[in-house]
Amino acid sequence: MRGRGMAAVLAGTALATVLTGRATADDGLARFQNQRIDWHRCQNGPDDEAGKELDAAKAQCAEVTVPLDYGRPDGRTIKVAMSRLKATDPAHRRGTLLYNPGGPGVPVTYLALMVKNAAPEVAARYDLIGMDPRFVGRSTPLNCGWPSPIVGSAGPDRRSFDRTTALARDLASRCAAHRDVLPYVSTRDTARDMDVIRAALGERKLSYLGSSYGTYLGAVYLQLFPGRADRVVLDSALDVDRYGPDLARYQGPALAGVMRDWAAWTARHHDRYRLGRTAGEVLAVVDRINRTTGRGPLKVGRFQVDSRVLPMIMFNVTGGDSDEAYGSFAADVKVLGDAARGVEVTPTPVLEQVLTGFSGPDVDGASAVQNAIFCADRAASRDPETYYRDIQAHRAGEPLFGPLIRNLTPCTFWPVAPAEPPTRVRNDVPVLMVGATGDPGAPYQGQRATHRALTGSRLVTLRGAFRHTVYAGLFSPKNDCVDRIVNRYLVDGVMPATDTTCTET
Repeated sequence: MRGRGMAAVLAGTALATVLTGRATADDGLARFQNQRIDWHRCQNGPDDEAGKELDAAKAQCAEVTVPLDYGRPDGRTIKVAMSRLKATDPAHRRGTLLYNPGGPGVPVTYLALMVKNAAPEVAARYDLIGMDPRFVGRSTPLNCGWPSPIVGSAGPDRRSFDRTTALARDLASRCAAHRDVLPYVSTRDTARDMDVIRAALGERKLSYLGSSYGTYLGAVYLQLFPGRADRVVLDSALDVDRYGPDLARYQGPALAGVMRDWAAWTARHHDRYRLGRTAGEVLAVVDRINRTTGRGPLKVGRFQVDSRVLPMIMFNVTGGDSDEAYGSFAADVKVLGDAARGVEVTPTPVLEQVLTGFSGPDVDGASAVQNAIFCADRAASRDPETYYRDIQAHRAGEPLFGPLIRNLTPCTFWPVAPAEPPTRVRNDVPVLMVGATGDPGAPYQGQRATHRALTGSRLVTLRGAFRHTVYAGLFSPKNDCVDRIVNRYLVDGVMPATDTTCTET
């Protein structure tokens, strides 16, 4: 009788927590979830242009206190920063929507303003929250002092692979000084921070919009807090069962697809870019550039473009399938093609910016934090030989991108192991998913895998598009069909009865 009574008390406590969304004293989170939020201006100084723009938009900023380790809520704490744009139609406000655009490791306090500008009907009904994930941006930032932001491609042979191995080992060693926090840079802990914010805001449930990596963060939140999710939209979902340090190795076919689509577009504009009159001729130029860098670096203005860096530049073909994006990429390839023929060239402004970023240090720590999140979420193989064998096995079929997407990362040599196993996402929470069939960043096969894992989801497929993210024109061209379905769900709560399809317009 006594055992049954205690079980009833525990069951009642758990139910109360789910219904109220507030922590109980027993789990140690009450002081975090009940904390007062002190809102203030967003601009941190005269050079903070993002903060200035947020203030002009009447945003508020704040920091919340969260545990470093949720397993020890009475231990060390950190600060997580966020911005809030209040619903522009307060009479019809229906809640709070938190936004994450991807990354991982991308500051979001400013980017919430993008949602307000791109989807005013959503901004009318929701307070929009942009949260800098833990150790990112203004949220107790972490910086390992990396001299390079990338490991890059393994290149054409064993010698070049060994050079990237040495670089990855060095970058990982530079994060060893932060081993006390590295296990807690995980997506699971960021999802827990989201729930602290939800409770501190006084919200029973939280709505969410996530794209790219933000879809994985959203899926983990759903798994950890299924009763606290309101209306959730996942745009261009990553495969929840493959997410981790080696996620990119599954992108090969999608990258080849977008490269073929770009080549066909460029061939139709041969008069302007002079890269070939057929897609095959254009792709032959790309292949020639790749083979040339395998023999030695190209001189592009003040930069040297070698086999480690070239595939990173070519990865920019994933920037979108609009005329503007494809044209910009074609102009860069034209410069590289001329350099491969020995012509003296000047980089385009876009290429200049890209190469400057690759050649300098990881000034703000963004690359290190991105790797830290991957490493905390799933362990990578510690054997460099497994990566080299994989590259060699796929070199013929993936000559350009294979040595990049299949290369090892600093996670191979990471100084700490993940604190928790990978999250197994399997739930039936209602979710609206949207994505494109030709997505090079979140291959459609992986989107469908996540759709199957989220059994309560509906998938809206944009067919014939080669772009990563599809909603609201935030990072790619707008599609009225997709926007109409998403906005109807977020504003009116109407979920499509079945999976549905939109087409390129």
